[in-house]
Amino acid sequence: MNAAQFIAFADAFFGLTELQKERFAALDSIYREWNGRINVISRKDIDSLYSHHVLHSLAIARYLQTLPGELEHFAAGSILDLGTGGGFPGVPLAILFPGARFTLCDSVGKKTIVASAAVSALGLENAVVVNSRAENLPGPYDYVVSRAVASLEDLYPWVKGKFSRGILCLKGGDVNEEIAAAMGRFRLRKGSVHSWRLSEWLDDTYFAEKLLIHLEK
Repeated sequence: MNAAQFIAFADAFFGLTELQKERFAALDSIYREWNGRINVISRKDIDSLYSHHVLHSLAIARYLQTLPGELEHFAAGSILDLGTGGGFPGVPLAILFPGARFTLCDSVGKKTIVASAAVSALGLENAVVVNSRAENLPGPYDYVVSRAVASLEDLYPWVKGKFSRGILCLKGGDVNEEIAAAMGRFRLRKGSVHSWRLSEWLDDTYFAEKLLIHLEK
């Protein structure tokens, strides 16, 4: 999937503005340049930037579209991207939701250099990048988002008490044991954790085993 194909696909679901289209189109050159300096995306995977990274990130937005009223809250909320790496899912989401306020956090300094460069090059005034551990951030945030950062058992204590609406995690594989373990350990209320298969939206074998876990406050 190239930039034009991605933009056409995303526009059909989210109704992109011209500025959003320009920013999404710019991601290719930005990440190719910076990935050559600091490797945050597998060199074999950089050609799949739009399908494996940008589109994957926007699965959070597509999921929120299925929940009455939730997309509107997210679009105007404060969001912590925990373990952002080079800026995923935070950068694509910040492009899509200019009215939301994003904090892109990672404890690895060289990764935040790339994320900061992307935010600066795109002119994303609604996003800031911090080199920190999540436990050290003051919060609060409306939502926490993450992409394959850690198990729920590890992640939840890092942000407990720092979000008001929910956690949205992009993950892969069988998550049933992980969800059950987290619910038992932290005494999460029954029905507060949901999983959504990305294959419900994306007809691509790459996403066949990928899911989104939503933990409601």
